[in-house]
Amino acid sequence: MHLKHLMSAMLAGSMLVLPGLAVAADVTAARLSAAGSEAEAGNWLMVHRTYDAHRYSPLSEITADNVSGLKLAFAVPIGGSEPAGFGAGSMEATPLAKDGFLYISDPWGTPYKIDASDGKQGKTVWVGDTGIDKDPSRGILLASRGLALIDNLVITVLNDGRVMAFDDETGDVVWDQQVGTEPGEGFTNAPLVVKDKILVGQSYGDWATRGWVAALDAKTGEEVWRFYTVPEPGQPGSETWLCDQSGNPDCWKTGGAAAWVTGSYDEASNTTYWGTGNPVPMYDPEYRPGDNLYSNSTVALDADTGELKWHFQYTPGDYMDYDEVGAQLLVDAKVDGEDRKVLAHFGRNGIFYTLDRTNGSFIAANPYVSKLNWTKGIDPKTGKPVEYDASKPLQVYANGTMRRGGETVNTCPNIQGGMNFWPPAVDSVSNIAYGAGIEGCSDLTVEQKAPEDVAPGATTFAGGAAAASGAQTGAIFAFDVTTGKQVAKIERPYPNYAGVMTTPGLVWTGEMDGTFGAYDAKTLEQKWSINVGGTFSAPPIAFKVGDKEYIAIAAGGSAVTTFGYPELANRPAANVLYVFAL
Repeated sequence: MHLKHLMSAMLAGSMLVLPGLAVAADVTAARLSAAGSEAEAGNWLMVHRTYDAHRYSPLSEITADNVSGLKLAFAVPIGGSEPAGFGAGSMEATPLAKDGFLYISDPWGTPYKIDASDGKQGKTVWVGDTGIDKDPSRGILLASRGLALIDNLVITVLNDGRVMAFDDETGDVVWDQQVGTEPGEGFTNAPLVVKDKILVGQSYGDWATRGWVAALDAKTGEEVWRFYTVPEPGQPGSETWLCDQSGNPDCWKTGGAAAWVTGSYDEASNTTYWGTGNPVPMYDPEYRPGDNLYSNSTVALDADTGELKWHFQYTPGDYMDYDEVGAQLLVDAKVDGEDRKVLAHFGRNGIFYTLDRTNGSFIAANPYVSKLNWTKGIDPKTGKPVEYDASKPLQVYANGTMRRGGETVNTCPNIQGGMNFWPPAVDSVSNIAYGAGIEGCSDLTVEQKAPEDVAPGATTFAGGAAAASGAQTGAIFAFDVTTGKQVAKIERPYPNYAGVMTTPGLVWTGEMDGTFGAYDAKTLEQKWSINVGGTFSAPPIAFKVGDKEYIAIAAGGSAVTTFGYPELANRPAANVLYVFAL
């Protein structure tokens, strides 16, 4: 008997003798629309909590004054470390919280439902059976960043390209759709439910696949629309893929531009915003000359049709792996005395951007990392790097020329960012945006590969190599969205992979050495911390059971890299969901 069936049977029996067992209402589209309301203050119903991606919880029982009394309430072991003893991937999932229940996925995308209604123990209700082949060939890049809830369904996306729906009560499979059909296509992001649709982004562009965002019917999983982030010849944007100049007219077919972090959604304009990945190969621009739209971009899509409304490309013709998949923060703010609908974005390239989200026009840009050498600045009129030359098929930025047979190029920030897949947050009251990331640099080299030697979906297609250059540390930083300028920053000893969450007066994050901490929202002074071992590569949430506030965060799996710190290496995987309370 499968584990989920056994546990469902046990639970069903318990319901007969324990009528007081927690029950919860379905998550309707109306509840998701109201996720930021007072009625849902105790829940965390979607991956970013609200459609604007703020990751802000209004729960205020835990404050800067009393957080020092925070203690572990309970912990729940999570699977997913198989088949390798040290784990094939990282625990990167944002837990969801609904009416006393928690939902989380392990690195393989396996969904777990946990009853936390008594606030003292997390009781696993069911574990979904995805039937996935746990082939660790994707290695350390294997990840699942969370689930989605709609009506009576729990939705997960898998690295083999499938999207599955499970019955919320029993854990039984309701539908199973093979959405990724080309070799190597799959998912790492959490799905996003918008009205009656489930939005997903193809995540494995670095495996020489072509990126896309798709919408599925929530009831059946049938595909409704698909937007390709690499246009085919003849479509708008295809003129920026100068494949004929590379000797490989089909270079767009393996062009990458993956959408591997969940987008956001503006209900008023019915627009969904997604960040896109780097062009592929990442370090060899001679393989795919041109600006390579819509890579390294924010794309704004009609949520009903998938039609492109506008795009903004941050680093055209990128050769530094500065993809821009990171969260798209939607903020209504007064800029220079004018009410603006802003999209804020911590670029992987080390720069904090603000755009007008109604049309993609540029507002402001300022660095958030201490070391930034790839550009001398951003053009205040266009938002492009000042070195950008639209007439050239190959860009040359300030740090040097990435070319076949050339010298090693040193680039700052580190090729993983700045910031990357780990999410930022916005205090919805003050409009201060918070992030955490990496302070460091990388050395890049190009290695030419012939088109006939590229096997889409078989392995990553880098076109070169990257290595950390010098010390790599971390930082937490705060930017005022109204001005686009930094208001606070604190250095941290390790690069950050977890991202942040905000509550009134506090910023929360976990770190690679197993430290979970709370920081003053104004000064970023650390107010509380605990070390639980393991590795934090996932962001925290806040939720309520009864009248009590809890903070939850998942730890475990293998870190994407240890950056040369011996104390971070050789730690067996121990995937655990930790829950804290006063």
